[in-house]
Amino acid sequence: MASRSMRAVDIPVPGGPDALVLVERPRPVPLAHEVLLRVEYAGVNRADAGQRAGRYPPPAGASPVPGLECSGHVVEVGESVAGWRIGERACALLTGGGYAEYVAVPEGQLLPIPHGVDMAGAAALPEAACTVYSNLHDLVPPASASALVHGGSSGIGTFAIQWLSALGVAVHCTVGSAAKADYCRGLGAAHVINYRDESFEHAVARETGGRGLDIVLDIVGGRYLAANLRALAAEGHLVIIGTQGGSVAEVDLKELLRKRLTVRASTLRARSDDAKTAIVEGVRRDVWPLVEAGRIRPHVDQVFSLADAASAHRLLESSEHMGKLLLAL
Repeated sequence: MASRSMRAVDIPVPGGPDALVLVERPRPVPLAHEVLLRVEYAGVNRADAGQRAGRYPPPAGASPVPGLECSGHVVEVGESVAGWRIGERACALLTGGGYAEYVAVPEGQLLPIPHGVDMAGAAALPEAACTVYSNLHDLVPPASASALVHGGSSGIGTFAIQWLSALGVAVHCTVGSAAKADYCRGLGAAHVINYRDESFEHAVARETGGRGLDIVLDIVGGRYLAANLRALAAEGHLVIIGTQGGSVAEVDLKELLRKRLTVRASTLRARSDDAKTAIVEGVRRDVWPLVEAGRIRPHVDQVFSLADAASAHRLLESSEHMGKLLLAL
């Protein structure tokens, strides 16, 4: 490896998609507990768009290069790394740095590429799998559980529908078009609600005979809060993982008290390396066998070049895609 530079996407000034600029940066040097990956594909996520716009800065010490997941080949290992060898294929959950030719990853955040999944598909899995698993794995052991997944055709949604369905959960989801409705039914959604045609809370009440659902997985946030609570059954759980619809809302506490509801919220990026290692281990143990059995498949909508990351962000923010968007390096 003679050259110690690499191509990477930079954000000199926060703004719209054109704020993403292709630059030359020094190649990362892996620490003792890290592996250096030669990136082949990087996932494009809403968090990347938030970072680009200046609303979601990387945690202290993280790479300023956007990108929270990737796939590639191991090209260098730190001195204390025991589980990986040069030349092996891997995908990774990242705190940042995916929009680049090389990225240094803590050993515990690497995953083997599942059997039957190609390199592109592997880059579409880590962020969604780790986000959904970390938020829901303790809530869904009963096969009789029911859940509402907002944004069913998104990267998070496509994974959540498949995983929950594989566990025996009756999945309801929201979409914004007939084409997306058909797509989500094909993934295993039992009930699909077009929010442009009717209120999701009214649809849930009708489909459950007024009982409500056990779980709501929400990427919208503020403007959905009250309706999400009304859509839950007694002792249900609202899990908030995004704020696309705003971060501030009022809540009627009587609704929480009357139905004994639980509301929890989390992001993945700022968690410690130890916490991420535990999540990755759980995904490898509990989720990867379902992927290898074909019960969960990565769904990639389009692949863009690294130099065309701006176009990927435009499509992401248009919400016209179904499944994941990737950058190819």
